[in-house]
Amino acid sequence: MAPPGPEAGRAAGTAPGKKITARLKRTLPVRGPQAPTLSELMRWYCLNTNTHGCRRIVVSRGRLRRLLWILLTLSAVGLILWQCAELLMNYYSASVSVTVQFQKLPFPAVTICNINPYKYSAMKEYLSELDKETKKALETFYGFSEGKSKVRRSVEDWNSTGSDFFEQIPLLKVEDFSRTATELHSGQKRRIEGSVFHKDSSIVNSGDSNDIIGFQLCDANNSSECALYTFSSGVNAIQEWYKLHYMNIMAQIPLETKEKLSYSAEDFLLTCFFDGISCDKRHFTRFHHPLHGNCYTFNSGESGTILSTSTGGSEYGLQVVLYIDEAEYNPFLVTSTGAKIMIHDQNEYPFIEDIGTEIETAAATSIGMHFTQSRKLSKPYSDCTETGADIPVENLYNKSYSLQICLHSCFQKAMVDSCGCAQYAQPLPAGAEYCNYKKNPNWMYCYYRLHEKFVKEQLGCQQICKDACSFKEWALTTSIAQWPSVVSEDWMLRVLSWDKGQKLNKKLNKTDLANLMVFYKDLNERFISENPANTLVILLSNFGGQLGLWMSCSVVCVIEIVEVFFIDSLSIVTRHQWQRAKKWWSGRRRGGAGQAQAGDEERQGHDNPACVDEDLPTFTTALRLPLPQDSPLPRTPPPNYSTLRLETAFTEQLPDTLELGRH
Repeated sequence: MAPPGPEAGRAAGTAPGKKITARLKRTLPVRGPQAPTLSELMRWYCLNTNTHGCRRIVVSRGRLRRLLWILLTLSAVGLILWQCAELLMNYYSASVSVTVQFQKLPFPAVTICNINPYKYSAMKEYLSELDKETKKALETFYGFSEGKSKVRRSVEDWNSTGSDFFEQIPLLKVEDFSRTATELHSGQKRRIEGSVFHKDSSIVNSGDSNDIIGFQLCDANNSSECALYTFSSGVNAIQEWYKLHYMNIMAQIPLETKEKLSYSAEDFLLTCFFDGISCDKRHFTRFHHPLHGNCYTFNSGESGTILSTSTGGSEYGLQVVLYIDEAEYNPFLVTSTGAKIMIHDQNEYPFIEDIGTEIETAAATSIGMHFTQSRKLSKPYSDCTETGADIPVENLYNKSYSLQICLHSCFQKAMVDSCGCAQYAQPLPAGAEYCNYKKNPNWMYCYYRLHEKFVKEQLGCQQICKDACSFKEWALTTSIAQWPSVVSEDWMLRVLSWDKGQKLNKKLNKTDLANLMVFYKDLNERFISENPANTLVILLSNFGGQLGLWMSCSVVCVIEIVEVFFIDSLSIVTRHQWQRAKKWWSGRRRGGAGQAQAGDEERQGHDNPACVDEDLPTFTTALRLPLPQDSPLPRTPPPNYSTLRLETAFTEQLPDTLELGRH
């Protein structure tokens, strides 16, 4: 044979290395990106990736759990793709949206009342005795005298007993805050018992500071309990004393009669324009106010239609000319001339005596409005109420809930419960009647005591009543100009007198007229609402940010942690405890059964309780087992010697064995 060449030698030299490499490849599986099959590559990725959902798909045991992880992972991938697509579309979108909207704002309800509630000429017959006593007080204390006035006496029942009542609660002159007072009616001095309440006045008293005017109220059931109410100004003292008796008288007059005594729409409203269109009394709704008589509400919404305006400015609002009729004013009840106006929502009661805006005569009053709608969050963010249904106070005004309605209703209920009658300035509760000195001689003292507790927040109304969560507000800007002007006064007053129905030779006085304009300054609606600073979305976002920042966790990671540390851990602990309990119970049962049946059962080697090992006994351990006392000894059967016979695999005996056999 020819010797091998150099190439064959090199092949022979490298052959062992290739064989080792091939053997390693066959022995060790190739993983990672160099895996030979797609399934192995996916399995390697799932086991080594930081995407927890893919890993849980591979390592989870059980078809149901693996299916849940597949669905969860696919849902997360779908959400990611959807959100990314939305972000890309918004990023590459270069469109611009411009919205021009012309809106109409609903015009609010405008309630207008004359400051003087009733015509004085019509009320004189009811107030004759009261006016007489008031003039006498002015003459006694201040030397004021109008001469001998002709007062028409009334034939009504209460006027005949009025003087007796004035003797019981007369005006008093207190000297230097002492306990001695001079009585107006008789001029006698009396000793003041009980508490003294001094009510300051905004009117500065420039006279003798020692002269203090007031009146004393006593409990009709206990004359020793009295209260003296004093005032630093005689104007306030006389007005308060006059109103006290005035409410007594008005509480006894029927509502139908009081409506006739007050101003009608024809008397009060001269001209009307709204949004550039003429309007009349049919656009006004009358309601009777206890303190202001007949009031008229424009755009009340009772007909089912609420007017709106599409343009701002004074030319497109409400313009009315009011006839005040100053000659019919009660000189002791009101000391100012004009009207009161309140702007409110159609479902809101107009508390014009509390928050009404006064407009003066011989002037044009312009009121510009800005509309604001506010809404607050209820519990647990604030202590407000949505509808007032959770407030244990009956709504006496039949309007939507407000804090003022709740406070007035609460006081009226306390008035009925404590004094047995209702206060005249507020609506009547069911089954109650207004207080008057005939049926309720003690109501004045009771009312002042109750009002004192209400002001000091001792009645409990301020604690029960809550603010409304949603409300509408019109911010007002008021400006006043002289009206009518000097150059236009003559012809304008003559034309208005003609419209009023008077003769041309008698024109109206400009001090009897008031011009009112109510309009939107602009149509920008401002909406103020409270939003919670911390919501569930923000809470989850904060948790996600902290987990992602410090632990690089996602929602899937959190679910994985819950599965491993809670579900799986609890399952393992429960299974171990169950196995231990089962093993203890089985051992207890075996121990009890072995003691009870030790002499009856035939034991085998692997059933002997001496075998503490769980494995089957061997031959050596079986020999060490104790034998039962009353049972025959277990015997090992004799061997079957036929099985010990050797059978040769050869049919003929080999020659070498034959030779050995011969020897």
